[in-house]
Amino acid sequence: MDFYGITHTGKVRKDNQDVFRIEYDEPHQSAVLVVCDGMGGARAGNIASSMAAEVFTDAICSAFETMNSLDDVKQAAHSAVALANEKVYKKGEEDPKCRGMGTTLVALLVTPYGNLVINVGDSRAYHVRHDGITQITRDHSVVAELVSQGKITKAEAYNHPNKNLITRAIGTAPEIAGDLFEIALGQHDYVLLCSDGLSNMIGDQEFHFEILRQQDIGLVCDALIDLALDRGAPDNATVVLYRN
Repeated sequence: MDFYGITHTGKVRKDNQDVFRIEYDEPHQSAVLVVCDGMGGARAGNIASSMAAEVFTDAICSAFETMNSLDDVKQAAHSAVALANEKVYKKGEEDPKCRGMGTTLVALLVTPYGNLVINVGDSRAYHVRHDGITQITRDHSVVAELVSQGKITKAEAYNHPNKNLITRAIGTAPEIAGDLFEIALGQHDYVLLCSDGLSNMIGDQEFHFEILRQQDIGLVCDALIDLALDRGAPDNATVVLYRN
């Protein structure tokens, strides 16, 4: 088990509303990795992402102590998303400066009972193997829905004017559910978590190439951020990489 994360403000934004958290529970041989991308103004977006990442991670870490099955892991993931949403939504309702704030969330849970990814919004998770790369999550966005309905192609979605409009986010409604994915990880498989500031700059095959190009996952993450920066990085960019 190996992991690394890095976040960068990018070349245009003054503030970084992206946040990542990585926690490894050695006694339970478990880990939780989270990426959140905040929205709602510089201060509010940062509060939303930081709060969601902290609440979600702490809830999962507490649940590691009582997990005995994959069903327990699934329940913990759903409960942690619900709690993060509750806290962020309440803060937005009570603080006028935070009203309307929200955040994406994508997380990987690694446990002896199985591995899960859960997401809300358009931050992504990818499963990377020696022979290919697969996007695990499906964006909760306007363009993703248009693609699934066959109204536009994936190529058209890449430059669509509504590309950044998301349809689901932590903290924007009293109740929010995340999409849950069970994944089987082979030896030396990778899971990449990232904000859209990175996935908008780098294609799937480029992710695959950079990840397999070198053994040091810290250098891989640095290379991906550098690639986004070389292409202008108009948004905050964050990557977290896990190697099984």
